[in-house]
Amino acid sequence: MNMNIYRIMKQTAGLASFCAAVALATSCTDDIAVGDGFVDSSPSGTVSADTVFGNAEYTKQFLTGIYALQYYGLPYQNQSGVAHSHNHYNGKLDAVTDCYQLHWASTQVYNDYYLGALSANSSGLISFTGDKVWEVVRSVNLLLENIDDVPGLSEDLKKRYVAEAKCLMASRYFDLLPIYGGLPLIKNAFTGAETSFNLPRATIEETVDYLVQLLDEAIPDLPWAWNGETSETNSTQVGRWTAAGAMGLKAKILTFAASPIFNSEQPYYDGSSEAEQQKCVWYGNYDVARWQRALKACEDFFKRVESDGYYALMQANGTTCNDYRLAYRLGYLYQGSTEILHQTRVRDYDNWANGYYAWSNWVNLGRNSYCPTYEYMEMFPWNDGTYFDWKKDSVAIFGRGRNLNNARLFYLYPDATTKVPYRDPRLYENMIVNGQDETMNMQSGVTSGSEYELWVGGEHVGTSVLEEAMVTKFPTGFGVMKYHCGTEYQRYPLQWCYLSLSELYLFYAECLAQTGNLTKANQMVDVVRARVGLGSLVSGCNPEHDVMNDKDDFIEELLRERACELGMTNARYHDMVRYKRTDWMTKPLHGLLIYRLVQDAATGTWLDNNKPFIGDEKNAGGTHPTKFRYERFQLRQPEMRALWRYKDDPNNLEVRKWLLAPLPATEINKGYGLVQNPGW
Repeated sequence: MNMNIYRIMKQTAGLASFCAAVALATSCTDDIAVGDGFVDSSPSGTVSADTVFGNAEYTKQFLTGIYALQYYGLPYQNQSGVAHSHNHYNGKLDAVTDCYQLHWASTQVYNDYYLGALSANSSGLISFTGDKVWEVVRSVNLLLENIDDVPGLSEDLKKRYVAEAKCLMASRYFDLLPIYGGLPLIKNAFTGAETSFNLPRATIEETVDYLVQLLDEAIPDLPWAWNGETSETNSTQVGRWTAAGAMGLKAKILTFAASPIFNSEQPYYDGSSEAEQQKCVWYGNYDVARWQRALKACEDFFKRVESDGYYALMQANGTTCNDYRLAYRLGYLYQGSTEILHQTRVRDYDNWANGYYAWSNWVNLGRNSYCPTYEYMEMFPWNDGTYFDWKKDSVAIFGRGRNLNNARLFYLYPDATTKVPYRDPRLYENMIVNGQDETMNMQSGVTSGSEYELWVGGEHVGTSVLEEAMVTKFPTGFGVMKYHCGTEYQRYPLQWCYLSLSELYLFYAECLAQTGNLTKANQMVDVVRARVGLGSLVSGCNPEHDVMNDKDDFIEELLRERACELGMTNARYHDMVRYKRTDWMTKPLHGLLIYRLVQDAATGTWLDNNKPFIGDEKNAGGTHPTKFRYERFQLRQPEMRALWRYKDDPNNLEVRKWLLAPLPATEINKGYGLVQNPGW
């Protein structure tokens, strides 16, 4: 049932829709009763508040059921009743940035965003009414109002449950904040006897302060980490909110609030709309104190890390590219990772053939082909950390017959049997590129299997890339790797890393830069780069950027670094909104055509050979191809994104309105206080 905020306010039939966990694994490890099985006897199919909060175990199950309604960042299921963002037919926020292109025309991304049809009659990719946010808000308010009366529940557990519930509510509000701006703040569970409601949109300041208040109230009553040091902090609790997660989320919220979309002398649109005048979409001015407040939250977090320990970036056991790749992968993928501050889960594992969890399965089919763009590939530096500069390096990389021994776009081939990864190890963990081995051992990091043949005519891409074929796995010449990996991922928990330590390091760097400490800001970025064997940002950044003396130059490099570190996490979308990067929205994007080259024995000329290696050549013992030429091409499926027509006018109002999504007209028309975002 697709419930909206108004219907939730009127809900009186019982708690069944809120108590019953979704029929999949939750973010915690408790056994969750499902549906009518929530209580031993439920003849009417509903459960009263007296029943739920009259029993300590039922209360625990009720809280755990709320965990099942958290945001999970991968579209994995086409089934009624799931959150809007979980459905393949809608799509990920990442696909509307400059890092990815989604080619399946049956998605909301393609039709509403690429073709420009989004309106107040459609849903945002994280839906105002369809992403379970208001179900969480109501459920949390019910728990807060009733938990003092639960018999048999210790005072310590009551405090912890309340703290967890407040984190759940704050996180769900924050899921909507970057999409819509200020939100209605609902601070009690309605009885159902109400005949009208006054729930106006809060200002940005009110929304942010309320979320911070919830987290500040929660932090003292939460364990720092589920580190297993006591019976109360054992690893079976992983997935429940911790003080570290709450402090990290507070820093993230305040960093977003301090960003130019809200913290500016001018609103992002034209200032004439009701939402702008009521300050629902900005503060009304710029104040450096907002950056200082965010910096303080980052400092408080890292002081706790220093004093209480446990959290640290996963480190490589060696110095090879594969060593660094494995450390990066386990950082977000491994359930026991010490850099995950909060995670959500939906199933125990992925078997790739099960349609119930179809993220990986649909990637292989091409429907979830969130294909990285050429522009995203450019963001990753060389393996020594130096800046990838297409203009400077294209003579060596692009074009037939030019210094072919240095055709090192992804790998250097010293001889016919040796392959050396030549880029930032994170490149190979965020995208599948030509020459990459198909699998990686999740214990050793050793890669094996056939190499991906992504040249025109190659085994994996064939000729589909020439037509940029819609439902294929590699229509841009690249494939998605993050959260997809290879067959080795099938036996690992399908967790979504909601908040990570590396993200906090980069937020800390940003806040330091915005408050004048560029020296320490660079040091924080270098911590993240060092984990994958890269040199300092100062020595490796765009030589046109003075990251030690120019704040704007540093922020530009930081945003690129965030894209490399935080692929497929919504970070690029959030940065696009936070920094009002309409230039990212309007620039045409590209794919990469790769041509395999063979040398004519008679003339010595290098010629295209559009044939696969896997098969006859490989079976006959031939050496794998090592010479290629490359051509960029503008993405043409669709012919162009609607906003690309403004590539020479990125500040046009028709572009700027897209920074925040429209609120549903059906909700505004109910008259409980919503005002529409500007331009819609």
